[in-house]
Amino acid sequence: MSDVQDLIDLASERFGAVVVSANDDFFAPKGNLIKAGPPRWIEGRYTDRGKWMDGWETRRRRDAGTHDWCVIQLGARGIVKGVDVETTHFKGNFPEACAIDAAADVVSGFSGTVNWIEILPRTSLKGDSHNLFPIQPAVEATHLRLRIFPDGGVARLRARGVVVPDWDRLKRRPEIDLAAAEHGGLVVSCSDMFFGSRNNLIMPGDATHMGDGWETKRRRGPGHDWSIVCLAAPGTIHRVEVDTRHFKGNAPGACDLEALRPLDVARGERLEEATWQTLIARVPLTPHAIHLFEREVRPIGPVTHVRFNIYPDGGVGRLRLYGVPQ
Repeated sequence: MSDVQDLIDLASERFGAVVVSANDDFFAPKGNLIKAGPPRWIEGRYTDRGKWMDGWETRRRRDAGTHDWCVIQLGARGIVKGVDVETTHFKGNFPEACAIDAAADVVSGFSGTVNWIEILPRTSLKGDSHNLFPIQPAVEATHLRLRIFPDGGVARLRARGVVVPDWDRLKRRPEIDLAAAEHGGLVVSCSDMFFGSRNNLIMPGDATHMGDGWETKRRRGPGHDWSIVCLAAPGTIHRVEVDTRHFKGNAPGACDLEALRPLDVARGERLEEATWQTLIARVPLTPHAIHLFEREVRPIGPVTHVRFNIYPDGGVGRLRLYGVPQ
């Protein structure tokens, strides 16, 4: 599951996921399941229904043989590789077990019959824990159904996987963001992400605060920080946007970008040994600003990966790589 945890959370509200329905959320609302941040605990906080909990929590069932459920529409069509059924802070009120089903191409409003496929059979859960489960074999899905037995509370559901883009639709556009997570882009590696995840660089929408970007620790020695983006598809990049908004005292002083042509796998070429070409030569960055580069972009293409170098360290909210897929 270590590699899986680095994949995009297809079920995150930050990625555009939506909780469609649940049979019950008496104690805590179903929408909490897909919150981007970690679950919180507030000592002594109660509502008129009981203890306030940062998760989805159903009432106690008194009818044997039944269970509760919640349906989530993923932020994009994708293949789920692993899930985290997190029960943090649920110690005496977590479900005994759970199961997960997947469906694709669900008709809006769930009219008609939904063809649910079980991707995680009924499995025991631990309370106040991250319950990590690989999904094998994986299937394409647009919706997930979390079933809990018989009742209780789950703080978060994370569904790590890869996007399945609709290239017939995307290729009709004049250009697209080839790095965007919703198109299938992935930040595969970075030098450091002490304060903010590298995956934030390519998330949908603008960063809302510093924690919603990629930020490295303060560098005290030589060198610089970097992130490598695997593009959604090989393509030619024409325009680049580097957004440092919210980073007012900790933006990088400068950046450059390097690109990688498709590897010759037949000859045994590997990413670690590949020759990078300059896409944008080193340019200064300013704090709390959107930087647009077009004339600075060198005509290289098609390329499959981009290495984003920042000097010497700091934080960036978003990186957009606009171009045309091959």
